[in-house]
Amino acid sequence: MSVTDQAGLTGIGYQGHDLASFLAQLSADGISLVVDVRLNPISRKRGFSKRALAEALNSVGIGYEHARPLGNPKENRAGFGGDLSELRDARRRFAEELDAPAAREWLSAIAGWATEQRVALLCFEAEQERCHRDVVAAAIAALS
Repeated sequence: MSVTDQAGLTGIGYQGHDLASFLAQLSADGISLVVDVRLNPISRKRGFSKRALAEALNSVGIGYEHARPLGNPKENRAGFGGDLSELRDARRRFAEELDAPAAREWLSAIAGWATEQRVALLCFEAEQERCHRDVVAAAIAALS
């Protein structure tokens, strides 16, 4: 996990986790709400698709929200795994997506929740700097 500038907000990728270790990590970090920032909350990894994940989180007292407007468009994903120039371009393109009204609403909501509880932004990628959720976290931090 990588903590952002905002004390109540962090990010987590489920890459390298099974469901049990993922839930344990969230609980150990005091997370009370997971905001899924995947465009399509489906996974080939057992337990990480939207419905199953929401139920598993609920079973350990953690809330779940799916913020589809904060998902990274498919055509922009490869840049996050590329060289520094490609990464910079992908981050810039994704930041432009966050100007959409629906995205702005979600950013504001998450910023509010993060003042009251520990919120984790969720995506697959383990390395936050290589994931669009890092751009989402920066946009939320900029609101405060």
